[in-house]
Amino acid sequence: MERTRQEHLQWCKDRTIKYLDSGDTTKAYSSFMSDMSKHPETANHITLQLGFMPLLNGYADSVEEMRKWIEGFN
Repeated sequence: MERTRQEHLQWCKDRTIKYLDSGDTTKAYSSFMSDMSKHPETANHITLQLGFMPLLNGYADSVEEMRKWIEGFN
């Protein structure tokens, strides 16, 4: 059974948070981008279209900043 959009988004966030808990912002970001592309309702999310802009804008400067950025997704 396919997850709903909200369930999939939460799954993406949960997997990303595991990388953040280990301090790896690069893997966290890569995981999030990859996982988001795996569901038809999140595959075209603006974040995927912007690519590395969040990294360039400082959201990956720290685990805390990236966590805030990831948790802010809807």
